[in-house]
Amino acid sequence: MNDLPEQVVTTPAADELMGRLSNKHGELMFHQSGGCCDGSSPMCYPRGEFLVGDGDVLLATLGETPFYMSGSQFEYWKHTQLILDVVPGRGGMFSLENGEGVRFLIRSRVFTDVEIGALRAAGRI
Repeated sequence: MNDLPEQVVTTPAADELMGRLSNKHGELMFHQSGGCCDGSSPMCYPRGEFLVGDGDVLLATLGETPFYMSGSQFEYWKHTQLILDVVPGRGGMFSLENGEGVRFLIRSRVFTDVEIGALRAAGRI
């Protein structure tokens, strides 16, 4: 179905930071675990350096960058579009933006009933 809403989108600031980080570190990936502390922020890793588990859900590919979320976290957020943004601050201890003076942040909006219906019909939620 071509009218599926994107489950993860990026802001221009996130696109710019992803570009800088990929120039430094190569291919990237994101994981959102929903844990406490650093785990509640989207974590950016060099692709292949974080082992994705069987319970993780691939929500999107942002350009060439996969964005995963733990299955338990996805159950809470599946009716919500995630917006990957950047704000001033310190990145997660293990996330690649640590030391850049900014950090990735998730903003969100609830999907409309029509969007939820389309995602359900496609087996995405």
